[in-house]
Parts: sequence; C-alpha cells; structure tokens
Amino acid sequence: MPTSFLYIVAVLIGGVSWFPMLFQLGVVPVEQSIAYRFLLSGALMLLFCLATGRQLTFTARQHLSFAAQGIVLFTACFLLFFYALSYLASGLLSVIYSTILVMNIVNGMIFFGHRSDRAVGIGAALGLVGIALVFSPEIVRFEAGQGALIGLGLALGATYAASLGNMVSVYHKAADLPVISTTAWAMTYGGIFTFLIALVVAPDFTFDPRLPYVGSLLFLVLAVTVIAFTAYLALVQRIGADRTAYIPVIVPVMALGLSVLFEDYRWGWVEAVGVLLVIVGNVIVLKAPKPLPAMQPAQ
Repeated sequence: MPTSFLYIVAVLIGGVSWFPMLFQLGVVPVEQSIAYRFLLSGALMLLFCLATGRQLTFTARQHLSFAAQGIVLFTACFLLFFYALSYLASGLLSVIYSTILVMNIVNGMIFFGHRSDRAVGIGAALGLVGIALVFSPEIVRFEAGQGALIGLGLALGATYAASLGNMVSVYHKAADLPVISTTAWAMTYGGIFTFLIALVVAPDFTFDPRLPYVGSLLFLVLAVTVIAFTAYLALVQRIGADRTAYIPVIVPVMALGLSVLFEDYRWGWVEAVGVLLVIVGNVIVLKAPKPLPAMQPAQ
C-alpha cells in the first residue's frame, strides 16, 4: 500500500476522531469505554489475521513486547489523556501532544542511535510553533494553578507513553515482525490491561445502548483504531517515528477545519499563520531523507 495513502488515511480519520470521542463521555466510565474499544478492536484484528492467514504465533519474548506496546500506547496514553481532559481544554492537549515530535526524535537517538536529518528538526520546530499559534487563545488563558499543572503532567505522561509505543513499533520493524499481527496483539493486550484497571476503579460495569454511544464506539473501533492506528504504526515502520509523529500536528488543524465547516468556527490571522507554518513544516518533514535503519535488537 502506498506510503502517501497510509499518511492520508491516518490524517483524515484522525481529524474526525475528536467528535465521536465526545459521545463516549458521560454514562460509561472512561476506563470501561477504553477497554470496550480495544478489546473489540483487538478481537476484530485477530479474526482478520486468522481469515487472511497472517502470522499469529510468536515467541513469549515477542509477546512481552506486544504487551508492552499495548500498555503504553493503548492503555496509559488514552487513560492519561482522558484524565487530563478534566483539567485542560482539548486545544491545549493538542499542543502538548504535538511535542511527540521532539520525544520521538530524542527517543530514537536513545534507544536506536537514530540521527534525524536537520530538515526534520526544522520542520518539527515550524510545526510546533504553528500548532501553538493555532491554539494561542487557549494558551493565553492558561493559568498555572494546581489543577492545570496536574493536567499538564498527565498530558505529558500520555504523550511520552505514545512515543514509547512508537519506539516499540520501530523495534518490531527491526525484528522483521508483521505490523498488522503485532498491532492486533498489542490492542488485545491493551484492552485486557485496561479492563483490569476498570475492575479496580470502576468495578460496576455499565453500557450505554443508545445510538450516539454505540455508533461512536463502532466508529472508533473500526475506523480510528483498526484502520487509522494500523496505518499510523505502518508509517512508523516505513518512514520513521520522527516523521510519522508529524501527524498529531496535522490532525488538530484538520479538526479545526471541520469546525469551520460545521460549527461556524472562524480563524483569525494568527491562527491562519499557524496553519501555514504547520503545512510548511509538514512538507519539510516528509521531504527529508529517510532515517538511518534501526539497530538490530538483541536476540
């Protein structure tokens, strides 16, 4: 499948994912909703692997890496971000999450000895400035009280967890493991671990049978988790974690673009400059040379 197609899929679906997530809040505890989402997603992907004859048998050590990815990327990241929403506006969370660009570059150097091209650093810097300008009104309104600092810590923790999940995907690429099969197991382990957390913090399981909740859950499972996340992790393996990490910068800009069409949102000149910087940074990052191959993992 062409790299450009995977990139477009990840951006387009990610851009609309914010709206169905809102329907997951309220009746069902967050821990349970996330568990439902990834247990369903993992089950569907495992069934797909069985139906298409893909590899599903791996060593115990490989399963540990799948479980690690599931815990950091599909449990810790999502739970911490939902908790952070109690303290910070979603726009600020988008700004914080865009720092995954820097985290992936640094973690790539620490864990694999990657040296990112200077162009990637320039493009990333433009993207970070751009996303900060887009959400500048919320940044200006930010007050560093105790609640806000808690939210900031939770959001940074969620972002770093996502970056670690990206690093595990790079490790899987170095070990020549198939992305669809490894993602299926990682989602399953993430769903199981979140389910165990839900048993502790929200033991009385509930379900909202109304159409908004069920419809949004199915969209998040099929489109966002199964399709978009698989495309994202495939990109991590194909073009590198640092360049793929630009997608979280593009996604909130696209979400605001949808708000212009459907919610009468209006950009000022500051936001427009920010969008332009994000686009320019994206072009620079994608045109940069591919990163050096990851070091082979120890056997």
